[in-house]
Amino acid sequence: MTPNTCSRAVAQIRGEEPASEIRGEARFLQREDGVLVTVEVSGLPQDTPFLALHIHEGRNCQGRGFPQTGGHYDRRNRPHPGHQGDLPPLLNAGGRAWLSVVTDRFTLPEVIGRTLVIHSGADDFRSQPAGNAGTKIACGVIRCG
Repeated sequence: MTPNTCSRAVAQIRGEEPASEIRGEARFLQREDGVLVTVEVSGLPQDTPFLALHIHEGRNCQGRGFPQTGGHYDRRNRPHPGHQGDLPPLLNAGGRAWLSVVTDRFTLPEVIGRTLVIHSGADDFRSQPAGNAGTKIACGVIRCG
């Protein structure tokens, strides 16, 4: 399938290797009313109750600290938290978190091949350009499937 024909996608989320125990999966389903995004992840640091979650411009998760993920995905040139890639935070309970949300900020073909990033802290929903959410602690590439 080409990215334009995908109605489903998945991102395998991993923390920085080799030491991180962060593992998870994000699923994306294109619907008439938007994209259903579901995320389940474990191995998170237990000292932060909320963790920022964003779709980033970059297309790979290589390198220490995931430098190639770039900034938040946004083709509309809006300030944070109005970026197309700004998602609700993950609620972290004992190192495990999940999210289920429908968003109309993007379509599935727009984000295939981009990166989904979990940050070390909560998004403050006001600081520019990215919500003062801390370092990138986990990443996954969104792939058709």
